[in-house]
Amino acid sequence: MLISTKGRYALRVMIDLAEHRTEDFISLKGIAQRQEISEKYLESIIRMLVKARVLESLRGKGGGYKLRKPPEAYTVGSILYLTEESLAPVACLEEGADACAKAAKCRTLPLWQGLDKVIREYLESVTIADLMERGTAGDDYVI
Repeated sequence: MLISTKGRYALRVMIDLAEHRTEDFISLKGIAQRQEISEKYLESIIRMLVKARVLESLRGKGGGYKLRKPPEAYTVGSILYLTEESLAPVACLEEGADACAKAAKCRTLPLWQGLDKVIREYLESVTIADLMERGTAGDDYVI
C-alpha cells in the first residue's frame, strides 16, 4: 500500500480548511499558496471532495470552499478511501477482486487480512481534528 500524492494532498486540504474555518468560504488560491500545491492539481482534488459532498463550494466573488461538517466528523480513512484506488496490502483483498483459487490453502492470507483490518481500523480512528492537534511539523524535538 502506497498513499498517492492525491491522498496526501487531500488530507492537507482538509486540515487547511479546518484550521481556517470561519463562516466565509476559503479560496482555492489561498489553500494552494499555504500548502504549496499547484492550483491546477488542487482543483482536481477539491472537485473530488465536492462531488463526494465532503466540501461545500461557492462560485464567484467571495466564493471558495469549506467543510460541510466539523473536523472531528471526518476520518483519515474516509478521505483516503475517496482518493485512493485501494488501501489493501495485497491484490486479493482489493474491493471487487476475483476470488483467489489458492485462498483455502494460502498460509499468508490470514496475515494480510489482519494487516488490512489494522490499517482500516487505524485510519478510521484518526480524524482531521486529531491531525490539527498534532501541531506544526518539527515542533516535537525533545532533548
